[in-house]
Amino acid sequence: MTENHLHLFQEPDHADIDEIRELELSDDDILDAMRKIPGYIDITTTDFRTIYHLAHAHAVERMNSRMCARNLMRSPIQPLQPTTPLHQAAGLFVRQGVKALPVVVGGGLVRGILTETDILKRLGAESFLELLPRLLEQCDRLAHCCHETATSAMMTSPAICVPEHAGFSEIMSAFKSHGGRSMPVVDERGRLLGLLMRKDFLAACQLDVQSIR
Repeated sequence: MTENHLHLFQEPDHADIDEIRELELSDDDILDAMRKIPGYIDITTTDFRTIYHLAHAHAVERMNSRMCARNLMRSPIQPLQPTTPLHQAAGLFVRQGVKALPVVVGGGLVRGILTETDILKRLGAESFLELLPRLLEQCDRLAHCCHETATSAMMTSPAICVPEHAGFSEIMSAFKSHGGRSMPVVDERGRLLGLLMRKDFLAACQLDVQSIR
């Protein structure tokens, strides 16, 4: 565990509403689109492009205004304690249908995050299929490891968290900054409120996973 246990993601100065980038429209694109509209439109390609830019900015601003980490997070979440043994941590993953859980101390302060990948690495594997033969060959040794290894020995610390009022751009930038599938959502004191899943965020934005890689 490190001295600084929580990394509250702050939106970079350059992050803005243009996280969803506009497509550049050529004059040919615009003229072709206008030809497909029935009737006569008295508008120049410059005016058309201006309308497009304004409409795009308005749409993204609308999306940003309704997007809030607190509204998207999964809550309540049963977190882990630093002393939680590996086998109990795995059970909490399964029961809650997640692949990562925050690690908290007194008062719900986030001290780290434990992921499925962290557990596999601790067991000396990169995937479940790689682990399976070892389970068959070294069952007793792995069982001992699962009962004796505490969450604090496996977790990632500090955990990248987002504040409860984080909007679209801040959440997008936070997910871009690391490869995790989820992030703890915290209040102004760093206390756990819930878990924000990457797939829930994408579904709310109607985006695909490539958008935030």
